[in-house]
Amino acid sequence: MASAASTATLTGHLYPLPSTLNSIPNTTRLAPSSYRPRPLRAVAAAATLREVCSGRVPDHVIQRAEDVGYLVPTEVQEQSLPLLLSGQDCILHAQTGSGKTLAYLLSIFSVVDVGRSSVQALVIVPTRELGIQVTKVARLLAAKTCNVMALLDGGMLKRQKSWVKAEPPAIIVATVASLCQMVEKRAFSLGSIKILVIDEVDFIFGSSKQVNPLRKILNSYTAASSRQTIFASASIPQHNRFVHDCVQHKWTKSDVVHVHVNPVQPMPSHLTHTYVVCSKKERLHVLLSLLERDAPKSVIIFVAQQSEKSKRAGNPPSSTLVVEFLRTEYKGALEVIVLEEDMNFNARATSFTEVKEKGFLLVSTDIASRGFDLPQTSHIYNFDLPKTATDYLHRAGRTGREPFSKSECTVTTLITEDERFVLQRFQNELKFHPQQLPLESMFTFSL
Repeated sequence: MASAASTATLTGHLYPLPSTLNSIPNTTRLAPSSYRPRPLRAVAAAATLREVCSGRVPDHVIQRAEDVGYLVPTEVQEQSLPLLLSGQDCILHAQTGSGKTLAYLLSIFSVVDVGRSSVQALVIVPTRELGIQVTKVARLLAAKTCNVMALLDGGMLKRQKSWVKAEPPAIIVATVASLCQMVEKRAFSLGSIKILVIDEVDFIFGSSKQVNPLRKILNSYTAASSRQTIFASASIPQHNRFVHDCVQHKWTKSDVVHVHVNPVQPMPSHLTHTYVVCSKKERLHVLLSLLERDAPKSVIIFVAQQSEKSKRAGNPPSSTLVVEFLRTEYKGALEVIVLEEDMNFNARATSFTEVKEKGFLLVSTDIASRGFDLPQTSHIYNFDLPKTATDYLHRAGRTGREPFSKSECTVTTLITEDERFVLQRFQNELKFHPQQLPLESMFTFSL
């Protein structure tokens, strides 16, 4: 459970700020007088997850959760579950690895009627990798009492179309593109949906490829008035404005509640942040030296997605440079694995399976930074500086996760002298204090 020193706030509508998520158009706004702030609800502290869910969530689901170690609710679960289990629309805004997924899945199981043959709950995710993880947890909790289907990008959709028509699953976990493809082919209707979850909501709204199909799901395929809507993310830029827009655009009901846990400290306090200032030419050798010095149990090395300009120039992507260098020079026990957006479906599936089964040294673009649950990750290395503070937050959130949240975990960023001010901006926004590792005393390589 989170420490008592952290804070949680429940907010209803808040007065609009001058800007919103970049992908949301600047339409006419509701005047502040046209709605009233929802009063804060007092949430009684509960000793166990079972007590929070008693009488609302089926006993076999709670038992399955307890069997895998979910005994005491995390802070976001303690704050949100009384609201979610009463049918309240909610925006779950809490640190990475804080338990948001379990919170919304318990809410789903509280409304699913296993005797009814229809799609009753829908979870939208931005990537297939996150979809695989959510599906796995949902099936574990369901214990075969209801069907949970994953509609994720790949070659299975054609076969799944016939399956979903023959026997509609109670719960569907889907990417935006796969869901829209199935609905437009009339494989099933969303008219019977009781609960809709959008995980990593800010990422989907910020994606030019996903935002318009998402709007269809929110407003055309289903109606907010006839369903419970749950949005979840560790980062919701301009969140006050987003709450306002949820109501104006009818993505949620008018009494949606923003559950914001620990807004003062966006990242877990037990993470250690360090950085090294070096030239672009030195980075690969610095990375190798860090790996040799730290001897990590499992690692994610984040690299930038290659730009179109770089592709046209015929330059290799950072992922290729790092992987080829480490496979030649790294002498440690961890296997070097790569994961990036441009890989085909089967290659991505293989990489994801490999890192789930053993210790790993994963080289990845930001595809691994959203909801990628690899709790054994002890070290994060930012080979390329993240584009935004939000990206830094989600990369850092891949380590220090339950049940390893008390372990020593480190996030190290490699920057050039010219990038110092960017890291300083991230530091100010996310309220962390990185330590500089002196290049001269640590590394003895020659270039």
